Amino acid sequence: MSGRAKGLGILVVVLAALNVGLMAWIAFGSGGSGPAPAAPISAASAPPARVGAIATTGGDPTPREVRVADEVTTDAEGALAAAVAPARGVEPAPEAPEGGLLVGEQAMVELFERSSPSVVFITTLQDVRSRFGMNVHRVPKGSGSGFIWDADGHVVTNFHVIAEASEAVVTLSDGEEVPATLVGAAPDSDLAVLKIDVGAERLHPITRGTSQNLKVGQFTMAIGNPFGLDQTLTTGVVSALDREIDAMSGRRIFGVIQTDAAINPGNSGGPLLDSHGRLIGVNAAIQSPSGASAGIGFAVPVDTVNRIVPQLIKYGRAARPAMGVSLLSSQMSRRFGVKGVVIRDVRPDSPAAAAGLLGLAYDRRGGVQLGDVIVGIDAEDVVDTTDLLRALDPHDVGDQVVLKVDRNGARREVKVRLAGAN
Repeated sequence: MSGRAKGLGILVVVLAALNVGLMAWIAFGSGGSGPAPAAPISAASAPPARVGAIATTGGDPTPREVRVADEVTTDAEGALAAAVAPARGVEPAPEAPEGGLLVGEQAMVELFERSSPSVVFITTLQDVRSRFGMNVHRVPKGSGSGFIWDADGHVVTNFHVIAEASEAVVTLSDGEEVPATLVGAAPDSDLAVLKIDVGAERLHPITRGTSQNLKVGQFTMAIGNPFGLDQTLTTGVVSALDREIDAMSGRRIFGVIQTDAAINPGNSGGPLLDSHGRLIGVNAAIQSPSGASAGIGFAVPVDTVNRIVPQLIKYGRAARPAMGVSLLSSQMSRRFGVKGVVIRDVRPDSPAAAAGLLGLAYDRRGGVQLGDVIVGIDAEDVVDTTDLLRALDPHDVGDQVVLKVDRNGARREVKVRLAGAN
């Protein structure tokens, strides 16, 4: 055997001896400086064998055999078992009652039980004319989710859940089916409000929060009726913020919340909640190659909902803030070689006209002269029409904004008070 091999063999033996000695020291103490070792357990006084109990031979306290989970071990393994065995005279921790929940589980259960009565199941029906006659039949069209908004019986859902429906039926959390009437709809925001005639004592309005201070990574909980399975709970986190999705009207919805909580067909219109059970969004869409949940769901932010729903309840529609201008498309604006949004026309008696904004002008030979080009709103830069709509989206009718415009190479700021779009 080579000297190197002998050296390695000696090193292995030394390390093994040190390991055994260390575990024995842990098991029985170091003598005078550490805690006093437990008194030896004699064969006569030993309690019945149990998992983790030490079985000794005679009165010798040195462990020779240790029975752990009905397996016999010796020497160093015995010392390790003695180290992890309960100390004599110390009561073991009480076991959790059968069926008991962890703290986090209990909190989740309480959150669901507190929030689920606010969630409803919405079924829509549609009138269909028979191919071979003039008879009209009312047939199921689809289903979705919603939630109780207030004690007056208003129910909020997605516009696409009730679009083109002839009738809607709301199923409450207790299973009762109630006919609903349409109060108002905002296709641009994919929101709609229904009304049910139910006593206030049976309604559980949802607690509303804010989406302004959301953070990526915080807890989310979705309650809805995927595939018609009512009162289904899924959980996840806020995966991303400030996403954009397309509404049925073709307009973009801004500030959308992305979550990995499972959202499937039938979840649309249901609430997305935070860890306190507060509404932070309305589940609206998923991104999936199969049509089922792929961990990418989107919700209309509650700040948008809080702004739109009161208008739907009061007026039946949402007043979209506008300046009274028509704009060139981004593609046409690029043809002029400008960075920003070109104003094509300014409507008379509009906020834009009052602010002195100018649209395109035409000379006698048919040439086009640029007027004002919008390059910013308040603190936001504007490069194209999407930027402009995004900057206007959080504002209400009557708000004042500061436009940054470019006219013939000179930039200036113009204050414009927003009016309702016709």
